[in-house]
Amino acid sequence: MERKEFLKKGLASLGMMAIAPLMPSCKTTNPTTDSGSSAATGSTNGSSANDCAVNPSETIGPFPTKSPSSYIRNDVRAGSAGIDMIANISIKNKNTGCGALAGAIVDIWHCDADGNYSEYGGSGMQSANYASVHFLRGRQTTDANGLASFTTIFPGWYPGRAVHIHVHVYDSKGKSLLVTQIAFPSTICDAVYTEATSFYKKGKSTTSNEKDNVFNDGFSTQMAGVTGSVKEGFTLAHNIVVNA
Repeated sequence: MERKEFLKKGLASLGMMAIAPLMPSCKTTNPTTDSGSSAATGSTNGSSANDCAVNPSETIGPFPTKSPSSYIRNDVRAGSAGIDMIANISIKNKNTGCGALAGAIVDIWHCDADGNYSEYGGSGMQSANYASVHFLRGRQTTDANGLASFTTIFPGWYPGRAVHIHVHVYDSKGKSLLVTQIAFPSTICDAVYTEATSFYKKGKSTTSNEKDNVFNDGFSTQMAGVTGSVKEGFTLAHNIVVNA
C-alpha cells in the first residue's frame, strides 16, 4: 500500500501545504503549556505463553530505510526537533513460548514532527526534499532480554495515516522475520499535538487508528504503552512477537 493512496483525499481537500524546514536541534520541551503526567497501557502481547500472538505483518513502504546497516545507532534523532521519546522494543519468540529473542536485529523509522521522512522527497508523495539526510532511522541488536532501545522523538503525522512507527525485525543472521508497525494511544497524541505546538504545528491527527488503512483491521497487538508528559518527554514500551 503506497502513501500516495493515504494522501489522496487529504491533498485534494487541503492542497499542498508548505513544509517548515527542519529545526537544527532536538529539544525535550518548549511548549507554553504542560500536559502533566500522561500514561497508557499498551498491548500485553508476548507477556506470557498464554498471550503470545505473532504481530501482524504490515507494508514496508513507501519510505523504508535504503541502507539500514549503515545506521547502527541508538540515538536516531539526527537533529530532528520534537518531544524526546525513548522507544523500548522487546522482541519475543513465539516458538519458545514468547521467550526473549536475543541477538535479533531491529530497524525502526518514522516521520518527523511535520510528517516528513528522511531519504525521500521532492515528489508528489512528499514535497519536502530530505533525500540526502537520514534522520529518525536506526538499527539496534536486542540484548539478552530481547530489548532494543532507541532515543527518538514523538512522531508527527500526515493525512491518511494514524500516528505510527515502522519496524523490521531480522534474526541474528539477517533473515527477515517480520515487518510491522506500532500504533499510538490517541489521548497522548492529542496532548502532544495540541500542547507542543512549537514543534507539532498541524494540530491533532486527522486519522484515527480505527479509520487508518493499516490499523483498521485490528491493532490490539500493535498498540504501544506510552508513559511520560509533554514537559518531561515520553517512554514507549512495546512487545513484538515473531516466529524465529
